[in-house]
Amino acid sequence: MTKTDKSCQNKLFCNGVHNLPTEIFDVEKFVTLSGNAEYCAVKRLKDVVKLKLRTPRMLYTLKVDPAKAEEIIKRLKCEIREV
Repeated sequence: MTKTDKSCQNKLFCNGVHNLPTEIFDVEKFVTLSGNAEYCAVKRLKDVVKLKLRTPRMLYTLKVDPAKAEEIIKRLKCEIREV
């Protein structure tokens, strides 16, 4: 195991970059980021819908009202996965 491999055992901090999820508050930015995403996970709760974009480097999240969720999901440019 190399020195780099040992430091990457902590998945929250690898290669000098924090890999924590980042919450996005702007819908337009979220839709733009979806162009580079592998997939979008949709988690439907009672009062909110969580959208999670998995890009090669980061996980981006967006919390929206269930009424607005469907129109946002239709605009996304990646695979949609219901969780």
